[in-house]
Parts: sequence; structure tokens; C-alpha cells
Amino acid sequence: MLIERFISTTDTVQKESTTHFGFDQVPTNEKQRRVASVFDSVASKYDLMNDVLSLGTHRLWKKFTLDLCGLRPGHHVLDLAGGTGDLALKQATIVGEKGRVCLADINAAMLQQGRDRVINKGMAGIIDTIQCNAEILPFEDNSFDCITIAFGLRNVTDKAKALASMRRVLKPGGRLCVLEFSRPIYEPLEKVYEFYSFKILPQLGEWIANDRASYQYLAESIRMHPDQQTLKTMMTEEAGFDEVNVYNLSGGIVALHRGIKY
Repeated sequence: MLIERFISTTDTVQKESTTHFGFDQVPTNEKQRRVASVFDSVASKYDLMNDVLSLGTHRLWKKFTLDLCGLRPGHHVLDLAGGTGDLALKQATIVGEKGRVCLADINAAMLQQGRDRVINKGMAGIIDTIQCNAEILPFEDNSFDCITIAFGLRNVTDKAKALASMRRVLKPGGRLCVLEFSRPIYEPLEKVYEFYSFKILPQLGEWIANDRASYQYLAESIRMHPDQQTLKTMMTEEAGFDEVNVYNLSGGIVALHRGIKY
């Protein structure tokens, strides 16, 4: 009986200690290292590949996100997984000198790209940079008027924990905007997108960035990310956001989830 109980407990621990990295199951504490390796590899060509792979459409997706952030001069903003800083720089122009933008990323190579761009654009007085984990944000409760995370949530190991951490550091009335790849809402588009994701995207990664594996992971991580309704449920029922609206962009290839903390 004791042996059976021990085996049952061991099996439970093993099941709870694994997560997905693309289509692979890996130890939970291994995913962060593997994701870091991917972004170490792509950091120098990240912006170029974004333009190529989306045909520049990512700029329109981010503009839509900014429009729904409700930013005002003097606001404090946290841009998580902000990487090369394209979104943070636009946020800084809105909040102005009386506001602050915190550009945060867990990956040092990506954050270095963002820090260099911030300095080159003369925005170091408005934008701070910090390396941190979205699951355990190093900020006080009720610190930010808005939090954005664009194309980063799918790489987080414990998404529910990260969403709860984001809610904690938002001020009452603050907004969280999660921009992420999602599920096409039209069947013909889904088939085309499937072909592009698993046939074309990794090949472009090999030709342009000399890195097929990282872009194969990108395609797989998109497939494994929660769909629109599942993520909405996570934000409301698990993280405790009081109001969540979902906006499908490009036929659901990308979705913006905006949650408000009351």
C-alpha cells in the first residue's frame, strides 16, 4: 500500500513538472532556458524578420493595441516582453516627460537591442529598461496605468501566474493589453495559415536568419498557445480581471485581449 501510494505521488509530480516547448514536452524548469536560447539566436534580426514574416502587418496590429491602451500624458506603462522597444518608444511619445515607460524583457539579448534603440532615439529619460520574469514582477502593487505584452505571453512558462502578477501591479482602472497570435476564425484562412506557418515560415527563417529551428519553434508555439476563448477565461476566472474584451485581427491570426482591473 505504501509502495502504491509512493508510485502514485511520484507520477503526479512528474506530470506536474513538465510543460510544452513547441510540440515537445520538457521539464518545466527547462523551458525558460530553451526559450532564452531561441531569442538569443534571433535578437539581432528580430525586427527584420517581423517585417518579412508579417509583410509589415505587425505594425498595424501594434497601432491598434496602442489605440486601445487609453494612454494619457503622465501615465506609467509597463511593456512586458518588450524586446527591441518598438512599442515602448511609441508609448513614450504619448505619456511624455511627465510619464514613465518600463521596457521589460526576460531575455538579455533582446533587452540589449531595446536599450540601444532607446538611447539612440534619445528616450532614456522617459523609458527605463529592466530584465525580469513576467511571472514574478518586481514592482509594488498598483504601480501602472497600463501593461502591454505583444507576442510574448505564449513563451511564458506559467501563463496564469504571469497574468495574476500583471493584475497585481496594475492600478485600479488600469488596462492589460495582450497582443498574441491566435486561431483563424475562417476555415479557408486556417488552412492557408497552417501551410504558411509550417512550410514557409521555417524556410524563411533559414534563408534570412540562418536559423530554421527557432522559426519552427515559433510556428509550434503559436499552435500550442490558448485560443481566444481559453485565454479570455484565464484572464477572467484565473487571473481575476473584471472585464475582458477580445478583438480578432487579420481574421483571428492575431487577437488582442484587453482586460481591465476594477
